[in-house]
Amino acid sequence: MTSNLKKKVFMVDDSTVNLTLVKNGLKDYYDVTTLPSGTELFAKLKEEIPHIILLDIVMPIVDGYQVLGVLKSMEEYANIPVIFLSSRNSEADEIRGFEMGVVDFIPKPFSLSELYNRVRLHINENEIIEEQTRALEAAHRSLMFVLTDIVENINPGTGEHVTRTAKYVQMLIEAMLQQNVYTSQIKSWNLEDVALCAALHDIGQISISDIATNKHGRLTNEEFEITKGHTTAGAAIINRVMSLTGEDKFLHNAKLFAEYHHESWDGSGYPHGLKGDAIPLHGRIMAIVDSYDSLVSEQPHTISITHEDAVDIIMEDAGTKFDPQIVAAFYSIHNKFKEEANTHEGE
Repeated sequence: MTSNLKKKVFMVDDSTVNLTLVKNGLKDYYDVTTLPSGTELFAKLKEEIPHIILLDIVMPIVDGYQVLGVLKSMEEYANIPVIFLSSRNSEADEIRGFEMGVVDFIPKPFSLSELYNRVRLHINENEIIEEQTRALEAAHRSLMFVLTDIVENINPGTGEHVTRTAKYVQMLIEAMLQQNVYTSQIKSWNLEDVALCAALHDIGQISISDIATNKHGRLTNEEFEITKGHTTAGAAIINRVMSLTGEDKFLHNAKLFAEYHHESWDGSGYPHGLKGDAIPLHGRIMAIVDSYDSLVSEQPHTISITHEDAVDIIMEDAGTKFDPQIVAAFYSIHNKFKEEANTHEGE
């Protein structure tokens, strides 16, 4: 192995002979820890996490299937690759192992070269997946920066509205988690990805007349109707990007923010007039964030008001314009919103 930092391999077997054989066969390539039982394995896992576990099936007290079941049931261990090494090599044993989540099944007796090649394959496979994930995340960020910059440039009068609102979304979701508000829905979200996508909630303004978006002073009814189209236009733009890039899962967050951030809890919003829980959660979150930033920031169409007045307006609109549970989470951290707003004001 070329790296000075060897990957960690745990070998679990009640046979001292097998433990010694595997350790001697792999020690030049990997940092091998031998463990005589499942109990010893779980004690060791509290100290360090290996890159792969080699696990015997036939062991006294707790067999390999039981150990594997516990591993897969625990979030902190579930993603560790496990290879079964066993003299029980029937088709039924292999099927059961794969159904429970092993990545490979090596029957005993085995050659050390076979063992090494299998271990190397699965450790490298994990590294390749991690590398591809990092590359995908970098691509996401690059795409978001480009699109966000476009939005900022077409509507410079809003300052850094999209940047601020993305930060506010992250803060509000964190508060919702702390307050146990819609936790079952948002606990599975990648908060960083969702916050990045929030920056595209106004992407539809690209296709809206700059007379309406950059006009100073109140809009006419006709101009307001034009600006309302930025919601469905934004969804259409993101759909187009998704069709070209294949980034369905990631950009789906952006589409929800763009299309639904002007819906109202009581059904009086636009573009679809959705009501209550029928409004996607992304839209209900952005509705509060977008309104707050629009109230406290200088906009082409409006004059800014104080943080305190903005909070009062949002609280008054709980249950009509805004989801009351999310408003409660917002109020619990509204002073943090003020601090963040003041930070951007001083830039």
